[in-house]
Order: sequence, then C-alpha cells, then structure tokens
Amino acid sequence: MIDVSIVPPDMQAMLMTADREQFEKPSENDELRAAAEKFEAIFLNEFMKQSRKTKLAEDLFGSSAKTTYEEMLDREYAESLSDKVDLGIADALVLQLGGLAK
Repeated sequence: MIDVSIVPPDMQAMLMTADREQFEKPSENDELRAAAEKFEAIFLNEFMKQSRKTKLAEDLFGSSAKTTYEEMLDREYAESLSDKVDLGIADALVLQLGGLAK
C-alpha cells in the first residue's frame, strides 16, 4: 500500500480507486468471455493439428522432436490468432451462454 500522505491530493483519489479495483472480483460475464476466448484458441489448435496431419508426401527429415516442436508451435499460433483474429466463436458462445450466467 502506498503512503497517501506524501502524494498530492489529486492523485490520492486515483490511487485509492486503483487499489480497490485490483481486489474486486471479476464479473461472471468477464469470466465467461475469458472462457469463450480460451475455447476459441483450443478450437484453432485442433484445426491446425488436423491440417498438419494431412501430408502430401513422406517427410524425409521427420522425427519425434520435430513433431513435438510443431505441436508447441501450433499451440502458440492458436493462442496468438485467437487474440488477433475475430472468428466470432467467442462472441457466439457469450451470446448463447450469457443468459445462463446471470
């Protein structure tokens, strides 16, 4: 906690509000949104995993290490894509389940 006696009065209210917001419980809608976005990332990961299984030719330099690396890379790509690309899956889940969370 910050000693507010040394902080200018105009900054005191802002600091007290920031401290209060830090300890507030997130709303159910925020938790639902986070879960829906996580589901979207899992969906993308499964999509990429299935597309990687499709092989047009034998892999000359394939190994279990390469497979593990590709799985981890696909997982990171899926997380990144779900944050940057709006597929609408998370929005649809929030709309569908939003009434149940209340």
